[in-house]
Amino acid sequence: MNKILRVTLIIIGLILVAVAGLIIFVKTALPRVGRPPGLSIQATPGRVAHGEYLALHVAVCMDCHSQRDWSIYAGPIKPGTFGAGGEKFGKEIGFPGKVYSSNITPAALSGWTDGEIFRAITTGVNKDGRALFPLMAYHNYGQLDPEDIMSIIAYLRSLPAINNTVPARELDFPVNILVNTFPSKAAMDRRPDSNNIVAYGRYLTTMANCIECHSKVDKGAIVKGSEYSGGRVFNFPDGTTVTSSNITPDERTGLGEWNRSVFVRKFKQYRDSGYSAPPVAAGGRKTVMPWLMYSGMREKDLAAIFAYLHTLKPINNAVRTSDAN
Repeated sequence: MNKILRVTLIIIGLILVAVAGLIIFVKTALPRVGRPPGLSIQATPGRVAHGEYLALHVAVCMDCHSQRDWSIYAGPIKPGTFGAGGEKFGKEIGFPGKVYSSNITPAALSGWTDGEIFRAITTGVNKDGRALFPLMAYHNYGQLDPEDIMSIIAYLRSLPAINNTVPARELDFPVNILVNTFPSKAAMDRRPDSNNIVAYGRYLTTMANCIECHSKVDKGAIVKGSEYSGGRVFNFPDGTTVTSSNITPDERTGLGEWNRSVFVRKFKQYRDSGYSAPPVAAGGRKTVMPWLMYSGMREKDLAAIFAYLHTLKPINNAVRTSDAN
């Protein structure tokens, strides 16, 4: 009996040593994405304008990196917070701890090189080599055209500086360790010709991160086979939930019966001069979709996204998008 006990204790000890060694490795040796590139981006007026379009209306960087007023439909940006970060993503809405969006105005980025910002956007590693939480879709941004990323950086450099110290994140165990395994080296590609409407639409869909919201998610990972079919649940602090819609071309539950004009109009209605986002009472119908930002996307780009979505495999998944009355 004593021999069996000794062997058991030795095995347990070896397992604990192995686990401790793995944790130390992950905490100290990862992430490994390489050094930031040596970039010096020339902020021409054309590049800044292109970056502004992408950051506001396609990648919608400013949607997360500002604070949003959820008492109004679609959560428009609160005045005075544009790009200054501080939006909280906490346990009350399903996050493993507390994560705050970063300040990306020059007040916070003045000490960063262009290459360090580029590496952060495309690989998920910040100036100090620390892994970013994948709330920011750096895995998608790492597939884009370097020129588009550099245009976004040029635009960020042009923003008014806002001094706003953002609280440090607080991640629960084991996510506080696993976060170091999330960043990966970028695999960037060139933006397709806009005349190749499906390929161009796929590129824009990647930049707009449509798959991240319009798929089911389990423990932060997209459930295989649910891509673009909706079903991801978003929680609001007041207890209401919103479920993302099915945007595959399924005729019964998705976009199969939509045509291009209807799809484009769905976005552009929020751009109408007569539209004013209505207030939303506690428990009322909400949306996490930043309609006000996406509504500024060019009609040709929206049409390309629609063309790409219609090449996807139709998935029958009926979704009740809101639990509010």
